[in-house]
Amino acid sequence: MISLIVTILEILNGFLNTDKELIKMAQTFHASKFQILSKIIIPANKATFFNSLKVNIGLSLVGVITGEFLVSKAGLGYLIVYGGQVFQLDLVMTSVIILAIVAYVMYQAVVRLEKLLVKK
Repeated sequence: MISLIVTILEILNGFLNTDKELIKMAQTFHASKFQILSKIIIPANKATFFNSLKVNIGLSLVGVITGEFLVSKAGLGYLIVYGGQVFQLDLVMTSVIILAIVAYVMYQAVVRLEKLLVKK
Protein backbone atom coordinates (compact mmCIF):
# COMPACT_ATOMS: atom_id res chain seq x y z
CA MET A 1 0.00 0.00 0.00
CA ILE A 2 2.90 2.36 0.67
CA SER A 3 3.97 2.38 -2.97
CA LEU A 4 0.53 2.18 -4.58
CA ILE A 5 -0.33 5.88 -4.23
CA VAL A 6 3.08 6.97 -5.50
CA THR A 7 2.79 4.63 -8.47
CA ILE A 8 -0.70 5.78 -9.42
CA LEU A 9 0.26 9.45 -9.22
CA GLU A 10 3.46 8.99 -11.20
CA ILE A 11 1.80 6.95 -13.95
CA LEU A 12 -1.11 9.40 -14.12
CA ASN A 13 1.32 12.28 -14.45
CA GLY A 14 3.10 10.45 -17.27
CA PHE A 15 -0.18 9.74 -19.06
CA LEU A 16 -1.31 13.36 -18.74
CA ASN A 17 2.00 14.62 -20.13
CA THR A 18 1.79 12.48 -23.27
CA ASP A 19 2.02 14.53 -26.47
CA LYS A 20 -1.47 15.99 -27.01
CA GLU A 21 -0.85 16.65 -30.70
CA LEU A 22 -0.06 13.00 -31.32
CA ILE A 23 -3.28 11.96 -29.59
CA LYS A 24 -5.28 14.51 -31.61
CA MET A 25 -3.76 13.19 -34.82
CA ALA A 26 -4.76 9.64 -33.93
CA GLN A 27 -8.28 10.81 -33.11
CA THR A 28 -8.59 12.51 -36.51
CA PHE A 29 -7.82 9.15 -38.08
CA HIS A 30 -10.65 7.66 -35.96
CA ALA A 31 -8.41 5.60 -33.72
CA SER A 32 -10.25 3.91 -30.86
CA LYS A 33 -9.39 4.67 -27.23
CA PHE A 34 -7.70 1.28 -26.94
CA GLN A 35 -5.57 2.00 -30.01
CA ILE A 36 -4.56 5.38 -28.63
CA LEU A 37 -3.66 3.76 -25.33
CA SER A 38 -1.74 0.84 -26.81
CA LYS A 39 -0.02 2.64 -29.70
CA ILE A 40 0.68 6.09 -28.27
CA ILE A 41 0.30 6.46 -24.52
CA ILE A 42 1.91 3.24 -23.25
CA PRO A 43 4.96 3.36 -25.58
CA ALA A 44 5.49 7.02 -24.69
CA ASN A 45 5.50 6.16 -20.99
CA LYS A 46 7.80 3.13 -20.84
CA ALA A 47 10.45 5.17 -19.04
CA THR A 48 7.83 6.34 -16.53
CA PHE A 49 6.86 2.73 -15.78
CA PHE A 50 10.44 1.74 -15.11
CA ASN A 51 11.17 4.84 -13.02
CA SER A 52 8.10 3.98 -10.97
CA LEU A 53 9.38 0.44 -10.47
CA LYS A 54 12.75 1.77 -9.32
CA VAL A 55 11.13 4.03 -6.74
CA ASN A 56 8.78 1.26 -5.60
CA ILE A 57 11.64 -1.09 -4.74
CA GLY A 58 12.75 1.13 -1.89
CA LEU A 59 9.24 2.03 -0.78
CA SER A 60 8.13 -1.59 -0.72
CA LEU A 61 11.12 -2.67 1.33
CA VAL A 62 10.43 0.14 3.79
CA GLY A 63 6.81 -1.02 4.06
CA VAL A 64 7.77 -4.64 4.63
CA ILE A 65 10.37 -3.84 7.26
CA THR A 66 8.01 -1.45 9.04
CA GLY A 67 5.37 -4.18 9.16
CA GLU A 68 7.94 -6.57 10.57
CA PHE A 69 8.94 -3.99 13.19
CA LEU A 70 5.38 -3.93 14.47
CA VAL A 71 3.95 -7.45 14.35
CA SER A 72 6.45 -10.04 13.19
CA LYS A 73 8.21 -12.81 15.06
CA ALA A 74 10.63 -13.47 12.20
CA GLY A 75 12.29 -11.59 9.36
CA LEU A 76 14.83 -8.84 8.95
CA GLY A 77 12.68 -6.19 10.61
CA TYR A 78 12.25 -8.40 13.63
CA LEU A 79 16.01 -9.02 13.77
CA ILE A 80 16.70 -5.28 13.65
CA VAL A 81 14.30 -4.60 16.52
CA TYR A 82 15.48 -7.61 18.54
CA GLY A 83 19.15 -6.75 17.98
CA GLY A 84 18.48 -3.22 19.19
CA GLN A 85 16.69 -4.48 22.29
CA VAL A 86 19.47 -6.87 23.33
CA PHE A 87 22.28 -4.51 22.24
CA GLN A 88 23.64 -6.77 19.49
CA LEU A 89 24.83 -4.24 16.94
CA ASP A 90 26.22 -7.00 14.71
CA LEU A 91 22.71 -8.45 14.27
CA VAL A 92 21.29 -5.03 13.42
CA MET A 93 24.04 -4.16 10.95
CA THR A 94 23.92 -7.57 9.28
CA SER A 95 20.19 -7.17 8.72
CA VAL A 96 20.66 -3.67 7.30
CA ILE A 97 23.43 -4.89 4.97
CA ILE A 98 21.22 -7.76 3.77
CA LEU A 99 18.45 -5.24 3.08
CA ALA A 100 20.86 -3.05 1.13
CA ILE A 101 22.02 -6.02 -0.96
CA VAL A 102 18.44 -7.10 -1.69
CA ALA A 103 17.51 -3.55 -2.73
CA TYR A 104 20.58 -3.29 -4.96
CA VAL A 105 19.91 -6.63 -6.68
CA MET A 106 16.26 -5.75 -7.27
CA TYR A 107 17.19 -2.30 -8.61
CA GLN A 108 19.77 -3.77 -10.98
CA ALA A 109 17.21 -6.32 -12.21
CA VAL A 110 14.84 -3.48 -13.12
CA VAL A 111 17.68 -1.57 -14.82
CA ARG A 112 18.58 -4.61 -16.94
CA LEU A 113 14.94 -5.22 -17.82
CA GLU A 114 14.63 -1.58 -18.83
CA LYS A 115 17.66 -1.86 -21.11
CA LEU A 116 16.12 -4.91 -22.78
CA LEU A 117 12.68 -3.40 -23.31
CA VAL A 118 13.32 0.30 -23.91
CA LYS A 119 15.20 1.19 -27.04
CA LYS A 120 16.41 4.79 -26.94
